[in-house]
Amino acid sequence: MNTNVSKLWIYLSTTPLLWLAATLSIYWLADRIFLLSRRFPLANPVLLSAIVLGALLKFSDTRYQPYFQGAQFVHFMLGPATVALAVPLVGEVQELRRRALPVTLALIAGSLTAIMSAVGIAWAMGASTTIQASLAPKSVTTPIAMGISKAVGGIPALTAVLVILTGIIVAVIAQPWFNTLRIRDDAARGFASSLAGHGIGTARAFQAGRRAGTYAGLALALNGVLTAVLVPYLLALWLH
Repeated sequence: MNTNVSKLWIYLSTTPLLWLAATLSIYWLADRIFLLSRRFPLANPVLLSAIVLGALLKFSDTRYQPYFQGAQFVHFMLGPATVALAVPLVGEVQELRRRALPVTLALIAGSLTAIMSAVGIAWAMGASTTIQASLAPKSVTTPIAMGISKAVGGIPALTAVLVILTGIIVAVIAQPWFNTLRIRDDAARGFASSLAGHGIGTARAFQAGRRAGTYAGLALALNGVLTAVLVPYLLALWLH
């Protein structure tokens, strides 16, 4: 019986739909748990999904490449989903014009803090220049971060992991932290969530409300562009 189960698993693990179905099903269950917990921060669906999928890959002795071949459709959909974030901005054009200055200042301050705090902490802990370069773009969405990392001498694969970890941490602690600081403005909460936590922070902001999600989408796009411009120059000044 065990031999038959093993053969069945070997066959199924080679089919792309298995890991796509597993990813979607696990995330759906994690999202249900998140809702049942009344959006308890540590029950974040991205965090739960990552833990369960990681354990499943570990215990099934499945390497990342076969998994990604099946689940890459989800990765592909990141592009259209990111572009779609611009749609809610249409209704906020007038307000964005009025808030142009504070948005710009917040963007610059947040982007610089995200880059230099990561690089500075890594340097203080004795990390190599390669690790520092890999950490620098951790607060922007994965495709942009990996491209920046490669261009400045980092390790794109390591950067991808750091980006995901950063997003999960932001998704878990951002809303409670805003409540502690008594920050009530949905626009500020959404913008800050995405500025620090890229796409995962943006998704969490949309769960908090449409206005928060709208400003999070704006931060996601602007921070990606600004970080791509700043990182090479900042690292050149810092490391040389």
